[in-house]
Formats: sequence, structure tokens, C-alpha cells
Amino acid sequence: MRDSFLEIKNVTCGYPGGFTLNSLNLTLQKGAFAGIIGRNGSGKTTLFKCITGDIKLNAGSVKLDGTSLSGLTLKERARRIATVPQFVETGQITVREHVLMGRVPWLRRFSFSYNKTDNETAEKFINLTGLTKLSDKPLTAISGGELQLSAIASALTQEPSLLLLDEPTAHLDIHYQAMIMDMLYRLNRAETLTVLMIIHDLNLAGEYCDYLALMKDGKICADGTPEEVLSSRNIRNAFGADVLITPHPVTGRPVILRNPGNGPEQQTINDSKPDTVKLSHHGN
Repeated sequence: MRDSFLEIKNVTCGYPGGFTLNSLNLTLQKGAFAGIIGRNGSGKTTLFKCITGDIKLNAGSVKLDGTSLSGLTLKERARRIATVPQFVETGQITVREHVLMGRVPWLRRFSFSYNKTDNETAEKFINLTGLTKLSDKPLTAISGGELQLSAIASALTQEPSLLLLDEPTAHLDIHYQAMIMDMLYRLNRAETLTVLMIIHDLNLAGEYCDYLALMKDGKICADGTPEEVLSSRNIRNAFGADVLITPHPVTGRPVILRNPGNGPEQQTINDSKPDTVKLSHHGN
């Protein structure tokens, strides 16, 4: 049994006069590859901000490897937790400079320059993410998928024990979706890096994650393995969507298909079907 690593106990937090998490509990094992799923406004991003310290807790606690995060300085927290935001700021800095920014939490006090270790660490993750040929290009000159890889490389250069990602595959084509998820999965297994991501694509979540937490109205309404969480009942409850669940023909993982049902949508589909054309074969 792996040790508990991230422990969120009875957390209540949120925005003044706005959305609040209500007595939320979540425990991740060390080395987990976990996903937070739920409809927009269910509390996923608020939960992330509680972990990173961007939102103050009204009640409860967040511990990482037995240490309360509330007692850590920003630098100490940044050495343990790295975050890849959904939207990456671009500018005239190069990919290499962007990745090197991940070493800021490790700079010595009053030091404003990177040392040999910083540069070697950045180079390692530039190579790992396949950005070597782009390392001297400005962020404004690379594609969306490449920009996301640069953000991930920068986060990995922090050498965190917990990596948080906010929709890492959003707005990306299937090539970059697969590349990023495969890379994160390999890192998770090889480096024992604990990964927690907000993810909207339920099929990617079911394919890669070993643990899922489904959120609704500021609470976790279901959690466990993809097979346990991704049921038609849970998805109907959290998303209000009618779906069919079928095992993947290769992996056996759950695959979610939207069920058009017998309502107006199904009638529209039926009405749009062309009339059957009968073909006659000529010749002997």
C-alpha cells in the first residue's frame, strides 16, 4: 500500500459572496495519476487554488506528505508543487527562458542568475518534451501545442513532487493530446511524480487516470477508479447528460458515448438520413 501523499480534510473555502467548497475531503496516494472531473462551475479550479494557496481556507487543512501547506512560504510551496495553468502567458521570451523560470524557487537568496544545475535541469526537460529545436524561439512564434509543452517543461523544471495541471489538453488536436498525456503518464511512472489534473475529456480521463474525483456543487460526489466513477448514473447526476458506457476494445477502460435517446435530437438524426438508394448490378 502506497503512503497517503495529498490529504485534503474538511476543507471549506471560496470567494467572498461567491462559490464555496463545502467540507471537501480528498486523499491521493504518492505516485497517483489522478483527474478531477465535473461540469463547469462545480468547484474544480477553486479546489486547485486551495491547494496552491491562492485561496485562504475558511476551515479544514491541506497536507502534502504530512506537512501542512498553510505553514509553508511561497518558495517552499513552489519547491513541492508546480502548476500548469489552462492559459499560458506569451511574450518575447524564448522557450528556454520560459523553461528556466521553473528554477526560480531554487535560486539562492539575493541571487538573480541561474547556475549550472539550473541550466542542466532546464535542458533535461526541454529535451524530454521535444522542444530542443524550438528552444531559442520566442513563445509568440510557436504553436498552441508547443506552448503547452513549454509550460509543462517549465513546471517540471521546478522538480516538484506534485504536478497540478488545469485542462492540459484543452484546445489541442488529437496529436498533442496523445503526446502530452503519454508523456505525463511516463513521467508519473518513471519519476514517481504525483499528477493531479482538471480534465474535461472524460474519455482521456478514463484512459489514463488511475483515480478520478467527480465534483458537483463544491463537493466530491463520486471517487475511485475510472470503472467506479464513470458510470452512466454518476454522469447523469453530475452533468445532466445521458450516456452509454462501453469498454475500450483494447484496454478495457470505460469509453463514454453520448446517448441521443428517442427525443427531438434522435428525430433530427433520423430526419437527416438520406433515403436508401438501391443499386442494380449489370452484367452476367
